[in-house]
Amino acid sequence: MELKKNTRADLRRWYGTFFNLGLATSVGAVLVAFEWKAKEEKPLLDLSKGTTEWNTEIIPITIQTPPPLTPPPIIPPEIKVVDNETKIEDAFTVDIDLPGDEIIPEIMLAGPPTKDIPDEILDFTEVQAQFQGGMDAWYKYLRSNLTYPKQAQRIGVQGTVLIRFVINTDGTVQDAEVVRSVDPALDKAAIDVILNSPTWKAARHHGVPVRSRITIPIKFKLN
Repeated sequence: MELKKNTRADLRRWYGTFFNLGLATSVGAVLVAFEWKAKEEKPLLDLSKGTTEWNTEIIPITIQTPPPLTPPPIIPPEIKVVDNETKIEDAFTVDIDLPGDEIIPEIMLAGPPTKDIPDEILDFTEVQAQFQGGMDAWYKYLRSNLTYPKQAQRIGVQGTVLIRFVINTDGTVQDAEVVRSVDPALDKAAIDVILNSPTWKAARHHGVPVRSRITIPIKFKLN
């Protein structure tokens, strides 16, 4: 037996109608949205005329005058008024007691002043300068007068200091300097023993005494 379906129970009877109605409503809503014109507002910046004028409120320029500076008060200096009638008891006079008729003699110079030119210092001479009594006397002088600094002894500093100095024509010693240094304390001790030495025999060149420069080693050694 064939079953027949009731047309009222068919759920797809109005399917095509409602589908077309919904499609038409959607298209109409889209068209209305595109055609809708909102209320035009004046733009902040008008670019159509090529100007850049902003619609902003103009703030007036105000100039404030600073308050005047008050100068510091002027303090007048303190002035002591001395009475002209005040007598000074400590006044004194100096009497040189020179006769008024004495004639001061005029000093006449025989010629222009001369400049003393020091003798030339020679490094090489025919006869070299030497200590009075020879090298034996020199070593004896060193043993008696050379002082070994205690600080250098405590830290174990030793070595040979080279001293260069000038012997004048009268045998005196000057211009002592350190050529090779070992320690500042040892250098000073060597300089002192040279400068305090007695006069030497001056060097001789061409038979006459001359100023000469010699170099002597001073040896510091711990036992």
